[in-house]
Amino acid sequence: MDLPFLWNTFVVLLGGLPLTLELAAISILAGCLLALAIAFLGSFAGPLGSGFASAYVFVFRGSPLLVQIFLIYYGLGQFRPTLQQIGLWPFLRDPFWCAALALTLNTAAYGSEIFRGGLRAVPAREVEAARACGMSGFLLLRRIIVPIALRQALPAYGNEIILMVKATALASIITLMEVTGLAQKLISETFRAVEVFVVAGAIYLALNFILTRIVLAVEHRLSPHLRDSRVREIDVRSAHA
Repeated sequence: MDLPFLWNTFVVLLGGLPLTLELAAISILAGCLLALAIAFLGSFAGPLGSGFASAYVFVFRGSPLLVQIFLIYYGLGQFRPTLQQIGLWPFLRDPFWCAALALTLNTAAYGSEIFRGGLRAVPAREVEAARACGMSGFLLLRRIIVPIALRQALPAYGNEIILMVKATALASIITLMEVTGLAQKLISETFRAVEVFVVAGAIYLALNFILTRIVLAVEHRLSPHLRDSRVREIDVRSAHA
């Protein structure tokens, strides 16, 4: 094993980590907001909103992310005059923003389904109890429905966050030099694909390990009642043993 080469590869690939993190952060944050909007649209906006949400999810979940990146990066150039008139061309000619847009639109489709499931999992008795206490409208949504729905959706959405971090590797196909882009460049210079991709995989593995710990910590903090019930269950079992 050539440890000096592996270390040099690690140092080189670390140079692409800020771009990977930047792409992941923008797409996850913007995608989360868009996913929430689509989930609410599909759940509370009647047949028209539900139809739009279903069509959006069908299009972006049913087509490959790679195709979506190609369509946005290469396809939108055909509408350059129109995009220049509305002021979007400075963003959409930049591969970074094209990749961020494709990742955002794609993760929003998956995230909206996760949040929609969370909204449907809100127990009806808790909504009725809140209404009996005088809550309604936005107050009911803010204090009861949204917190419970987010808590229900968090484990599944944690998986979507990890998938999105790995999906940033596709940005290398439109010339972005993030971790995978630098790995491909290094392989073309050294012809040592195994060592380079092992180091790149280790970087993604470490990054996703940290993210899973963060999601678990948030889930642990948002579910104190479940922790207490588990503790009580263990105590009861110990008493009967």
